[in-house]
Amino acid sequence: MGVEAHATNERVTGRRWTVRLDPVGRGRADVRVSCSRPACAAQVLPSAAAGRTAAIGHLKAHLRAGPAPRPSAQCACRAEECHTHIRPAGPRERPVPWRCGGAVVLAVITDREGRWWQVMECCSRCAAAHPTGKVVATAPAAEAAARSDGFRADAAGPTAPGGTATPGGPAATTPTFSAAGPHFSHTATAAGTAVPQQASAPRPDHRSDPRSAPRSARPPRRRPPRGRIAQRLVPHDLRPVALRDELTELGELFRAYQARTEPDLAMLADLHARKAEAFHAWAEATADTGLRLDARRAEQAAATARLQHLHRIGQAPDGEGPAVARLLTAPAQWNHARSVLAHVAENAPLPGAEARLLVVMVTLRTAQSGVGNLVGQDIKGLPLHDPQHLVEQLVESGWLGISGTVEELIASRPENPTRITVPSLTPDEDDPGPFTFGRKLRPKLSGWAQRVVGEKKLRKGKTEADVRLLALALATGSDGEGRLGPGGEGIGVDTLSSWCAADPGDLPALVDRLTAADWLAEAEVTDTLLTGRLTERVLPLGCPLT
Repeated sequence: MGVEAHATNERVTGRRWTVRLDPVGRGRADVRVSCSRPACAAQVLPSAAAGRTAAIGHLKAHLRAGPAPRPSAQCACRAEECHTHIRPAGPRERPVPWRCGGAVVLAVITDREGRWWQVMECCSRCAAAHPTGKVVATAPAAEAAARSDGFRADAAGPTAPGGTATPGGPAATTPTFSAAGPHFSHTATAAGTAVPQQASAPRPDHRSDPRSAPRSARPPRRRPPRGRIAQRLVPHDLRPVALRDELTELGELFRAYQARTEPDLAMLADLHARKAEAFHAWAEATADTGLRLDARRAEQAAATARLQHLHRIGQAPDGEGPAVARLLTAPAQWNHARSVLAHVAENAPLPGAEARLLVVMVTLRTAQSGVGNLVGQDIKGLPLHDPQHLVEQLVESGWLGISGTVEELIASRPENPTRITVPSLTPDEDDPGPFTFGRKLRPKLSGWAQRVVGEKKLRKGKTEADVRLLALALATGSDGEGRLGPGGEGIGVDTLSSWCAADPGDLPALVDRLTAADWLAEAEVTDTLLTGRLTERVLPLGCPLT
């Protein structure tokens, strides 16, 4: 009899109320907290943080004092014909007209900015469709609740309000929350909102017989969080599962690597290699051409990172022998060294090999900001016949500016260097300058050029400026094994003579000087090309062509 009375009751619409956080006025810091329930008065708080705390506390109070979700309540979303949350029934699921699917739950939905919180009595499928939805309580199965109500009505008869049967009607089916739950937390999410934690209403203990637990009383299943890698979301249904897990793990490892304070190129190369293999498998599973292209790019990134790692630790790329421990270790540094030499060749203010060599050294001292320091030994250590006159010419041409006189520059010592400026290298708002490297690389490039120009055998052999300019050109014009030119095919004679500010007919004599200084081996000069290779002794000074 109690069951029949329960079944004939008019179905009620699911409850819904909202707690809002709104600014009081433009340009003011205080906020207003309001609740859509009629008995709740608005509050004004001095700040958004205090208002958010008060709003969440107000919401908690309602949830603790209010009744649990009713198994017979009509879904709030369904009552408003919210088609966004209604999914078509599958072959094995035929939901009733007043529910989208699953048990009736009490869910809390919030916006990502933390401006409002809405409590909604709805079905579990609608709650799961909201990205920020959290289920705080689940109603027991309707059949179990009906049997329980009928039993209490038949056994106890009419009782007073407050959880017992009333005269002329069935027992009450809206149990209240206990003092122990549900619980909410005021933990800020990534967007700064407070999201309640999931809790459930008290349910009968079915641990003795799990099969006796009603299916609708079980908490709704949620999909695991989707993985993300290289701006791609890993599909939930990607198979095999091992591939899906590998892609998810790789995304987390890449994000962890980006958070490191120090680079680890070996680790980065391994990650790119794993990514290439996983993307190849992903492309095969989905026939996606974009994934195949990403896999090839990952292979290239892995090879580049591994090569850079080997250069840093001084090992050969093939692992069969010791690599060259170069003074400049990375391809970017080699390219910057070539860019400085090319700039000087095109913008030298004075003719002649000696002026060209001095301009190279001064440019490397001032390349990043157009300002630097110079001492007398820096100039007197170069093979210049009249260094003072040459500096005076650079000053008179306007290319170089010094603080003081040329005599003071020549006589200056390391403890009292002379400030110099090169206006053409000074960046401004309209012209950032000809070079793109930073302050940390500039002294490395300057030190490399000094090592090449002042190399021991070149210095002891008292070689002239044109010979040392040729040494710089060959150091930046050979491959990783020291062979001259791209692929060891040689360097053009006209290019070398132009760089060294020498006549092409004088180039064989310059090559002989470098061969005698144990810089070149197997050198051969024709009318058009210089072929040969750098000796192993000077390979550490080279900047290989890439």
